[in-house]
Amino acid sequence: MTAVFAGLDPETYRPHALHDAERMWPETNCYVDLWIEVLHAFGTAPEAMLGFSLMQDFEGDQFTFFKVPLEDLEALYGIRGTELAIFDRVESHVATQIARGRLCLLEMDSFYMPDTRGVAYGREHGKTTVAINRLDVENRRLDYFHNAGFFRLEGEDFDGLFHLNDGPDDLPFLPYTEFAKFPAERPGEAHLRREAKRLLSFHFGRRPAENPVAAFAKVFPQQVEAVADRPFDFFHKYAFNTLRQLGANFELAGSHLDWLAPDGSLADAADAARRISETAKSVQFQLARAVTRRKFDPLASALDPAVEAWDKLMANLAARID
Repeated sequence: MTAVFAGLDPETYRPHALHDAERMWPETNCYVDLWIEVLHAFGTAPEAMLGFSLMQDFEGDQFTFFKVPLEDLEALYGIRGTELAIFDRVESHVATQIARGRLCLLEMDSFYMPDTRGVAYGREHGKTTVAINRLDVENRRLDYFHNAGFFRLEGEDFDGLFHLNDGPDDLPFLPYTEFAKFPAERPGEAHLRREAKRLLSFHFGRRPAENPVAAFAKVFPQQVEAVADRPFDFFHKYAFNTLRQLGANFELAGSHLDWLAPDGSLADAADAARRISETAKSVQFQLARAVTRRKFDPLASALDPAVEAWDKLMANLAARID
């Protein structure tokens, strides 16, 4: 049995500092969290990739589910990612790519993933992205990156994840799959900092034309009234796709700016990004109370500090980005 990153053991694996439990948002979303840990395992700095966070917008019903662009991964780290066609058994494709040193990222069902215990495991079917480091079909065992860590599953969970018990009349299992080709050598720090600075400028040019937090604030109380009429489990889905995506995105933006300018020249911008994150965290608690008590008026101005911080962040960067 081979592995993309030899020697990794879920029992001894330590997540990257971007997933420290003391952060405001120790987990962000499955795709970015996964790449943070993959780059950590590769032995390079995931902070370098986070310039794309400046592009986040409010999409009318949710904040952008932020993802690192594949072209950024190639420019920064020399990692080439593309879609992997699935035309045979999924585990056969994965085994072939692992043997070639390539990491497969698959959309899988969290119902069969023990690391989601208490949220989805054995309770709710949901789509999430994992990266498979080691696959043992014979012993029905899998080591994988997911969210903020590195995990193992086996036995019945393996069977369920790969649909091994499906009957002849079941729909074929054809998940969306990407695979990543790694360079022979890791990039040096000078290259990372040069490319990260270039990409920050590029993504700054693609920022929303209008303040996305202000756009969200205009519809937020009305959205929450509608959420309050739904089963309480819906609250978690709404919060994840609005306040959590907003807050986690800008906490990562702050970490990126700190990493990019260790001399402190971007400290004010980083602080503004974290102010957005802090406000989103606070408002998430207010949201829960509003839904429980059905009192929505206090939410009308709850996001004002984040609205102001977004404007401050962008003005600060405009004065400093070439």
